[in-house]
Amino acid sequence: MPESNFVLSGYEYFLGFLLISSLVPVIALVASKLLRPASGGPAGRTTYESGMEPIGGAWIQFNIRYYMFALVFVIFDVETVFLYPWAVAFSQLGLLAFVEALIFIGILVVGLVYAWRKGALEWS
Repeated sequence: MPESNFVLSGYEYFLGFLLISSLVPVIALVASKLLRPASGGPAGRTTYESGMEPIGGAWIQFNIRYYMFALVFVIFDVETVFLYPWAVAFSQLGLLAFVEALIFIGILVVGLVYAWRKGALEWS
């Protein structure tokens, strides 16, 4: 195997993916800035929602359940992201890593059951 000057050998593809995924939003924002119309006039600066003029103020209170539902989703979504690196390196990690992953999934299941019993997953 040739000696590499890259400090984190094995992460070259990850670094490439990180660079490309960082450049895509920047390129999209620059392209939209260059390709958009210069000015929409006064009609372009008005509030538009469903083709009707808005009625009332924009500062209204939403039910806390909407925020709790979104928060529970984000928590479980972010935590499951930690399973991807484990799955990629599963064949090299051995039995101890498998047991650790089972414990992690068990903690997630306990949290899901807790949220379910507290009614955080009820939409009504």
